[in-house]
Amino acid sequence: MKKLLLGAALAVSSLTFAQQFGAKAGVNVSNISSDNSLDTNTKTGFYAGLMMNAPLAENFSIQPEVLYNSVGTEYTYGTVGTSTLTLDYITVPVMFQYNVVPQFYLEAGPEFGFLVNAKQKIESGSWSGTAELDKDNFNPFNFGVGLGAGFNLTNNIGINARYVAGFTDATDENNQQFGSDANNKNNVFQAGLTFKF
Repeated sequence: MKKLLLGAALAVSSLTFAQQFGAKAGVNVSNISSDNSLDTNTKTGFYAGLMMNAPLAENFSIQPEVLYNSVGTEYTYGTVGTSTLTLDYITVPVMFQYNVVPQFYLEAGPEFGFLVNAKQKIESGSWSGTAELDKDNFNPFNFGVGLGAGFNLTNNIGINARYVAGFTDATDENNQQFGSDANNKNNVFQAGLTFKF
């Protein structure tokens, strides 16, 4: 029994010691896929936040993150202008990573998002303006699944790319802009840098 407890304590302490904390930031290329007639285009945004990587086995690890994510879409506004919708979330991805080789890994896992801001920029001819939108017209919670890969350039710096497909409707049923009966889902491609402390 003592040997079992000692072995468990050593395993926990080794995992704790092997944990790495860090920060990450990069570019989002996002869109809102909709099953109504709205013709949407991609929008460029950003993400930034903190992460923690902890090994689960020799080649497997788990990486929870807390990120500020700016996503959205662009679409034609009437016949003479364009509109850019920006949705800002605090997201919590939980990625399970498999190290193919020590420097290269594949990852997959869920992402939970919490809406913090919604705004719209309208451009029509020489006129443009930005307005805050009523968050009640959007779903306060967003769920997605991420698939990605990364490469560790050094022990402290790496590059990462990830695609997150949304599974929940980004808009509320009262949102007439995107259609009250439409299903509008966030989809985003991310690419950026990871810095481990």
